[in-house]
Amino acid sequence: MSTTAITGAQVFDGEKPLGITTVVFEGSRIVQVGGDAPAGAQTVDGTGATLLPGLIDAHVHTDRASLALALKFGVTTELEMQGANTRDRRAPISEDDSVADVRSSGFALTPPGGHPSELFPEDFHPGKAGGPGGGHRGEPPYHPDATSPEAAAASVPQLIAHGSDYIKFMIDDGSVEGHPGLPMLDLATLNAGVAAAKKHGALTVAHTLTIDATRMAIEAGIDGLVHLFVEPATDDIITMIKDSGAFVVPCTVLNASMMGITGDQLADDPRVASRLDTDWDVTLRSCFGYYPQGKLQDVLDSVKALADAGVDLLVGTDVSQPMPFLGGLAHGASVHQELQHLVAAGLTPAAALRAATATTARRFHLSDRGRIAEGLRADLLLVDGDPTTTIIDTLNTRAVWRRGTRLAS
Repeated sequence: MSTTAITGAQVFDGEKPLGITTVVFEGSRIVQVGGDAPAGAQTVDGTGATLLPGLIDAHVHTDRASLALALKFGVTTELEMQGANTRDRRAPISEDDSVADVRSSGFALTPPGGHPSELFPEDFHPGKAGGPGGGHRGEPPYHPDATSPEAAAASVPQLIAHGSDYIKFMIDDGSVEGHPGLPMLDLATLNAGVAAAKKHGALTVAHTLTIDATRMAIEAGIDGLVHLFVEPATDDIITMIKDSGAFVVPCTVLNASMMGITGDQLADDPRVASRLDTDWDVTLRSCFGYYPQGKLQDVLDSVKALADAGVDLLVGTDVSQPMPFLGGLAHGASVHQELQHLVAAGLTPAAALRAATATTARRFHLSDRGRIAEGLRADLLLVDGDPTTTIIDTLNTRAVWRRGTRLAS
């Protein structure tokens, strides 16, 4: 088993900067933080660079090709919020260090004809083989029934049995996506589903793009909100979220896309352009554009209010497939833009980095990653510069390791 020592780099351990210190990993695990490099270790000179835990994107829809793209940007884990990469299906991905690792909700509870069906053309099927993004995303491992409280409650143990790592609920009336009146989970069905998840010890998350949907989710006892509402925050909704203990994945990059803001500026960055193929470049330069009346500053102000209230914020993007109607986002790259948005909202760079590493790992019970500490996975990102003071330095990738295996450049 080979031993590698990274020396001379500033280290951010997922929670705080440690200064310049040596990090040693043996095989897939970190075995030493600090001290001298062991005799005989392969040495990586980190002078002028910062060593971070591998980044975590807490809201994606993904496949193997997308996981490979994410890893190129130092994202070593993606958390799927609707898809087929459930526990019993992802063994090949878990053992492949050329792609990011993944966890998945499986398919979310939503009524027939509910979100996200309104987003797709009539002939579109996200599980078809041979499509953009690297082929087959797979049929749902289990499609839950959300037509009644009883059906929702019965679906939860089935989702868990079919390998869902957490349970997701769609609470969306279509108003933000230009489809008002979309079928939506009713309160009784939501409550029954969340109660069943709690009975089975499962983490619950909710898709909520409005304050009303957010209130429904919090009142039902949801553990985490995987979107942030698009309207200006009110004091009572901030207090409600804080008092509930729920975490929030703002996905400001998604809200920006909903508001008609493309990813052109990110796509123009040569550090990004060099890693994207044509399909992803076109997608990043597009946008959803369904909510042009929205203001990104309102979202950033809500982020700051939540942070000031002590709510746990997690970095997520809602990136999906390389198709313009799902535009403004790209796997891996958009995590770095989300970090920039969090800092623009008023978070310190260190707080933003925590949101992409230790905080996400803690809230999703990923106890083996998200920090640089002895015994944890050697999921690591080495970047030139110091993103704890200049957040855009996260894109200055020098090296990426997934379970101690260095990604070929």
